[in-house]
Amino acid sequence: MTARAWDGIAAVGSGILFGVGLVLSGMTRPEKVVGFLDVGGAWDPSLAFVMAGAIGVHVLAYRWTRGRKAPLFTAKFGIPSRRDIDVKLLLGAAVFGVGWGMGGYCPGPGIVSLASGGTGPFVFVAAMLLGMFVTAKLEELAAASSDRNGQERAKVV
Repeated sequence: MTARAWDGIAAVGSGILFGVGLVLSGMTRPEKVVGFLDVGGAWDPSLAFVMAGAIGVHVLAYRWTRGRKAPLFTAKFGIPSRRDIDVKLLLGAAVFGVGWGMGGYCPGPGIVSLASGGTGPFVFVAAMLLGMFVTAKLEELAAASSDRNGQERAKVV
C-alpha cells in the first residue's frame, strides 16, 4: 500500500473517531454547548470534562510523538513551528468564540451535525464556508495592496 493510501486511511479513521467522540460527548448539541458557556445562568459544566479528557489524550499523544523519529503512516510529523501570537490570531479567536457562543457549533461539530439533516447545521456550515471565502479574498486583497505599495516605494527610492 502506498504512503498516500495510508494517509487517506489514517485521515478517515481519525475523522470517524473524532466524529463519534463529538456525538458521544454532546458537542454536536448546540444547547449543551451554549449551556456550558452560560456561566452566569444555567451552567452545564459537563463539557469541561470533555475538554479535560481531550487535553489529557493530547498531552499523552504529543509526548509519544516526541519520542518517535517518524509517524506510523507518513514521512514526518505535522507539528506547528510558529509560536508567535499576532493580531490575526487574537481576532480569529475572538470571532470564533463569538460564533461558538451564538450558534453553539464550532467547525468540527458543525460538520458532524450535517448528518442530522437539521437546518441549523447546514446554515452554520454554509455561513462558516462563506466566512472562510470572504476572509481568503480579503487576505488576497491585502497582500496585493501590500505588494503594490512596496513596488511604489521601490520606484520612489
